[in-house]
Amino acid sequence: MAPYATLADLLARAGEDEILQVADRDADGAPDPTVVASAIATAESEINGYIGARYRLPLTSVPGLVTTWAVSIARYHLHRDGAPDHVVRDWKSAMDGLRDVAKALVSLPVSEGTEAPSDDAGRVVLVKQRPLWGGFGGFL
Repeated sequence: MAPYATLADLLARAGEDEILQVADRDADGAPDPTVVASAIATAESEINGYIGARYRLPLTSVPGLVTTWAVSIARYHLHRDGAPDHVVRDWKSAMDGLRDVAKALVSLPVSEGTEAPSDDAGRVVLVKQRPLWGGFGGFL
């Protein structure tokens, strides 16, 4: 699975100065890879929580919109002492977009066959297997 965002994506959006301020925790002049990876993993987890109801995960290809959201969310999480207003606005915009995807108001530009199974009304179908131990709520 390709990551939804990379350090290069964060640098392109926020610039080296900001990323060093929030991700160079050992003050060696370079973003700490584990700090950046943790923020990106958090962003991916949040994104998957919203899009997983409508799309098969992992995504076979990462749309640019998902990368934009991942950068905004990861950047927000990198600011552990409070993010500046413009970073908070980007994060809120990303979360609003994800909510719209979850509500089926917005569709991701992904290949066919990547959407989760749904019924004729467009609702996602969850399949629950019957338990093998009986039908009395677990009591015999």
